[in-house]
Amino acid sequence: MTHDNQITIDQDPMQLILEHGMDGIRPALETLFNMAMQVERSNHLNARPYERNEERIGHANGFKDKKLNTRVGTLDLRIPQTRGTGTPFYPQALERGQRSEQALVIALATMYINGVSTRKVTKILEEMCGTEVSSSMVSRASATLDDQLSAWRERPLGEVLYLQLDARYEKVRVNGVSRSCAVLVATGVPPDGKRTVLGISVSLSEAEVHWRDFLRSLKERGMHGMKIITSDSHEGLKAALKATFSGIPWQRCQFHLQQNASSHVPTVSARPQVADRIRSIFNADDLNEAETKLAALVAEHQESTPRLADWLEQNIPEGLTVFSLPKSHQKRLRTTNMVERINQELKRRTRVVGIFPNEESLLRLVSAITMEISDEWEAAKRYLIISSE
Repeated sequence: MTHDNQITIDQDPMQLILEHGMDGIRPALETLFNMAMQVERSNHLNARPYERNEERIGHANGFKDKKLNTRVGTLDLRIPQTRGTGTPFYPQALERGQRSEQALVIALATMYINGVSTRKVTKILEEMCGTEVSSSMVSRASATLDDQLSAWRERPLGEVLYLQLDARYEKVRVNGVSRSCAVLVATGVPPDGKRTVLGISVSLSEAEVHWRDFLRSLKERGMHGMKIITSDSHEGLKAALKATFSGIPWQRCQFHLQQNASSHVPTVSARPQVADRIRSIFNADDLNEAETKLAALVAEHQESTPRLADWLEQNIPEGLTVFSLPKSHQKRLRTTNMVERINQELKRRTRVVGIFPNEESLLRLVSAITMEISDEWEAAKRYLIISSE
């Protein structure tokens, strides 16, 4: 009988970090992973090392060395082996906390396996993964990861006080042709005051149809109680909101609204002045002051630049809905800054891939990234103080 080898730990992980600082993180992680994998093996066998009982399934069979590339460097791990268990054993501890890295590897590997990759993609795989990725590894990781991400995307929702929506576009190869594919993101603030990512959707369909289907899916998952919805004026979104969440106040993102205004100012030299005036409207103490300042700005341009005056009169009021909210909430809900953090991270990660081989690989990567961001938000301090009154 092959006996299980006990892990010998000179120092516990916390002590390693306390004594060596950042240099202690890698050995601390190695210790934690090795300990966790031994616990997993014991659970898989229904027995601790050297324990004999009727429920025991199979036996421990030593260890296999493995190098795992992580953000803190390469970890030298000892993968517990088994024999006589009937079902293969592989530690889940190796895959937890690395969803986005796995998704990126899979997205790139799919290109490689399907023959779509180039020398550049192969180089990226080697630099990011530190090793080649086989088709069997991709298939196994894809199945497990997709189940986790799908469950997260379809999880039940509850009351959401503030909803923010945004979209970005990525390139996907369809029948040999590169096409623009929309990535829709919904974030929100529930009654606990913490931010959360509510949903993500990827589709090549027409804008209004995609937005309408996405919003309906949020509703069907139980999202309710919205006081305001903040977004930019995306194509098809306003019509989809009217069809799905009719009657809920809509706040147009003030940041994007001010950017849009500059294209309606006839001279470049006049843009800073108009921008300052619009900013003063958004920074008003209340709605009455904002409307008074807007009326004055429209009147000033009515004769000299009537097109600008008309644009201001029709569009700026869409950015004033936020004045109906508590003063302490207005600053964080008058723009889509909550979603911008996600867009920046998506851009940073997806540009490595360039053109995705299909919608599935794009959905996998953006789901993994947004799921990790949502986990961070929900574990952090409150984004807003929500009154219980």
